Amino acid sequence: MALKNDRYTYRVTWSEDDKEHVGLCAEFPGLSWLAKTPEAALRGIRKLIADVLTDMQKTGEPIPEPIAAKHYSGKFLVRVPPEVHRSLAIQAAESGVSLNRLASSKLSH
Repeated sequence: MALKNDRYTYRVTWSEDDKEHVGLCAEFPGLSWLAKTPEAALRGIRKLIADVLTDMQKTGEPIPEPIAAKHYSGKFLVRVPPEVHRSLAIQAAESGVSLNRLASSKLSH
């Protein structure tokens, strides 16, 4: 049985090693489900997550919040080597934009 109001982040991809589709859940990176079709992989991982959540509730473990439900400020710190920082600052100056705008543009592609 799948979860009601399931808001977790799922992805289905092909596994060349297994020669099957694999269902994944971003909030539970250690879990996966292999199946012959993408639809079956999605059904399988959703059922597995529902079963894991039932067990977690029984044992009082903290339940991961769905990524879609989290609030993001739009800010995060990225550390880069000084040479990269200098190169990006030069690119930003030459483009007439702020370093923040240049980095945001590069990260969104």
